[in-house]
Amino acid sequence: MIETAFPRQLHPYWPRLQERTRSWLLEKRLMPADKVEEHADGLCYTDLMAGYYIGAPDEVLQAIADYSAWFFVWDDRHDRDIVHRRPIAWRRLRFQLHVALGSPRGHLHHPDPLVAGFADSVVRLYAFLGPKWNARFARHFHAVIEAYDREFRNRTSGVVPTVDAYLELRRLTFAHRIWTDLLEPSAQCELPEAVRKHPAYRRAALLSQEFAAWYNDLCSLPKEIAGDEVHNLGISLIHHQGMTVEEAVTEIRRRVEECVSEFLVAEKEVLRFADTLADGTVPGRELSLAVKAIVANMRNWFSAVYWFHHESGRYMVDSWDDRSTPPYVNNEAAGEK
Repeated sequence: MIETAFPRQLHPYWPRLQERTRSWLLEKRLMPADKVEEHADGLCYTDLMAGYYIGAPDEVLQAIADYSAWFFVWDDRHDRDIVHRRPIAWRRLRFQLHVALGSPRGHLHHPDPLVAGFADSVVRLYAFLGPKWNARFARHFHAVIEAYDREFRNRTSGVVPTVDAYLELRRLTFAHRIWTDLLEPSAQCELPEAVRKHPAYRRAALLSQEFAAWYNDLCSLPKEIAGDEVHNLGISLIHHQGMTVEEAVTEIRRRVEECVSEFLVAEKEVLRFADTLADGTVPGRELSLAVKAIVANMRNWFSAVYWFHHESGRYMVDSWDDRSTPPYVNNEAAGEK
């Protein structure tokens, strides 16, 4: 379904992107050198971003890709802090990230590489558009940090959220709004609020992100069952609706396929809306083209997410020595400092 309706694309900068993000991970000490050498390329973090933000200037794509790699490393730290019962380490990191988001330049040399790497990413991302976009990004990411804290508390206390509660939280832990926000610097255009809040635009954006989150849950279900996880749509369906694993997989697949078919409808609606923005003025034409470019990248998100989950070593749990411990994480040291 995805391979037919959503042809795969890669930004032409991708080979350099992969090389430079690998170097950035080493420079910022976000992964040990042996982990970078063995796993960085196979994790396909840069492939995911290079398949999404087509048309972005090289420096914008590089900043997004580095930030995305940081996000995955942060997600792994969060996971290890939960597995190894390190609430003090997590609370400290949570607080430091909130502070760094407000004053990133003051945290470029923070002793925790995860905080310093985050600050570096934010400084670079803040350089592309205006203060209103920066404030929106910060507001959205503050919410992501707090959602990660709710997940931390759920997992350490063994609470499986209901399906509705999980879906609401998942939109934050997957950072739906962040990846959508980053479409704007990729198109070199800060969208006015009237465009961002237009029902057609919001619908298309949400469907592309929902597809990604639920497809992620589908592909990571074996890994997360092995790791005694409680945060997965499949696990919520099994726990609260009495489904078998097979029934839960079928239900997630149904939701994923529904996202695809509904996006194809929403895409047409938002493109019609984009046509109305071309009002005969130069700014109107530029805004119309920017919205069309952004919608094209919402479409690209489907193929980028699909191929990422089938190619990244992050989901090849059957090849791991320990199905509950990813081989690419620094399992012993993460979060201890």
